[in-house]
Amino acid sequence: MSEPEWLQNMDKAEYLKEDFAAQGNGRYTVDGLNKEDPDWLDKAAEKTHAASGDDYVKLDSGLMTVNQLNWMLRSTIGELTFVDENNQFLWYNRPVDPNAKMKAKRVPEQVGDTMKDIHPDIRDVIPNAKKVVHALRTKADGHEAVYMPVPTGNLEELVLHYYKRMEDDEGNYAGIYEWVQDLYPLVKYFCETTGQKLVVDPDATTGATYRRNSDPDSSTGASTKAEQVKEEAKPEPDTSSAASEN
Repeated sequence: MSEPEWLQNMDKAEYLKEDFAAQGNGRYTVDGLNKEDPDWLDKAAEKTHAASGDDYVKLDSGLMTVNQLNWMLRSTIGELTFVDENNQFLWYNRPVDPNAKMKAKRVPEQVGDTMKDIHPDIRDVIPNAKKVVHALRTKADGHEAVYMPVPTGNLEELVLHYYKRMEDDEGNYAGIYEWVQDLYPLVKYFCETTGQKLVVDPDATTGATYRRNSDPDSSTGASTKAEQVKEEAKPEPDTSSAASEN
């Protein structure tokens, strides 16, 4: 994934200190359980007497049952995950269809795992993940969110990984939620609804690398000016930009 310049310039020695083994204790850490236990969720819920089913939950601007919350979150557009301030993966909005193909795959058995366990230890995956977490933990350069588009080989698909710093009522770091969504269907709908179209900006200073790493499908999506992209000269891949994977 492409990174913004401010993220690329972070101090590597500092962000590599992120404890992805989640050995510390956050405010809401459930102690006494093995984080790698595939039954962690059930055991943690039992230990904390967690609300479930038709139990009501009072929110800051609403009253819903746990069932209603689950139904709503499973129907929310995009894929959501939550990691707490201790770098423990605690939740994702599991698809209703167990065979649904997720863009950032998660499985129920991973709930409770550490960030180290849910990221493959290949190439720079873990160091780059630590960079994002540390950036949001420290509000690096004043940023509270990280946007990372993932080239998929098709200009009619724009998969975005959006990472947002979460804070408690006092402004303290409380974890990160991630939102993953293919933005192209939304942009396509906007163009069709408003009668506008997408075109390549010849004066743009950004986006060239993304277009270079994507192969536009000129047979579909009339709102994308694919032929103009094809006619552009294709320079050598830009190896100066850091890439990360989720």
